[in-house]
Amino acid sequence: MKYFHRTSVPPEAVMGQVIAFFGGRLTPVEEGPRRRAFTGVLGALTVAVAAEGGHYTLVTVETNQPGESELDRLAKRFLAVVHTMAEPTHSLRGAY
Repeated sequence: MKYFHRTSVPPEAVMGQVIAFFGGRLTPVEEGPRRRAFTGVLGALTVAVAAEGGHYTLVTVETNQPGESELDRLAKRFLAVVHTMAEPTHSLRGAY
């Protein structure tokens, strides 16, 4: 599955959150300036960050699992955390 999120959070801040969020859960297998790949018992996950439209950052999270797997829920939770970085009043809800 592939998930997208457009945010006003700078790419460097998003990448810092990628390492903090996934680093303790999955094993890093690829590291680039704006791309990280992880693997683990849940499957494989890739996060890519790109500047878009001047003031925005496009965050793409891709997993090798079918929708609603545990890894996909983790990916969606990460995007919700990024949303909270941009809007601190946003409350994290949901079963992910």
